[in-house]
Amino acid sequence: MIRTVLFDLDGTILDTNELIIQSFLHTFEGVTPEPVTREHIIPNMGRPLVEQMVYFSGRQQVDDLVMKYRKFNVEKHDELVKQFPHVKETLAKLHAAGVKLGVVTSKIRLTTEMGLKLTGMFDYFGTIVTVDEVEKAKPDPEGILKALRELGGDAESALMVGDSHYDLEAAKNADVRSVAVAWSLKGEDYLKQYAPTHLIKDIRDLLPIVGV
Repeated sequence: MIRTVLFDLDGTILDTNELIIQSFLHTFEGVTPEPVTREHIIPNMGRPLVEQMVYFSGRQQVDDLVMKYRKFNVEKHDELVKQFPHVKETLAKLHAAGVKLGVVTSKIRLTTEMGLKLTGMFDYFGTIVTVDEVEKAKPDPEGILKALRELGGDAESALMVGDSHYDLEAAKNADVRSVAVAWSLKGEDYLKQYAPTHLIKDIRDLLPIVGV
């Protein structure tokens, strides 16, 4: 029986795809020899921001790029962020059934909380583990294990829901069953390569998996 469900944030319950893409395009405009395009950005979504900045720029010192990204990201946040269809009602049903809910994200706390509060989902979660609270981001299992401890849950009765291989591999590394979401920008074929326990096409499909 599933008693705990952990969610990735971006691309899973919050549709921040356009915000992220626009933030990267803005950050790297005129910075790299070759333009950074959507096609470069999408496969790397889900990685910690600093890692992506190093990867795209080829530089080790990227503080200025991170600041530029975050300034744009915060300014455009409320304009471009929305929840995916049926997420809030599904969270409400899980919460009402007594399922413990948490977020495990490679995003910083500031914008994590902004997104959850903007969409009215913040209060459903008993714990939120961001990149600010871990030494190692996904696919390391640290965030998942921390969330389980904070919720009083265990790996055997937990699910990790996500849209990228970082989520699916983190779940595997934590001995937790995984749920891949087919609305990922990366596509179903990409997700299937990482052998998720479940693949859902609609967030409401989570309810029978959990038993609600």
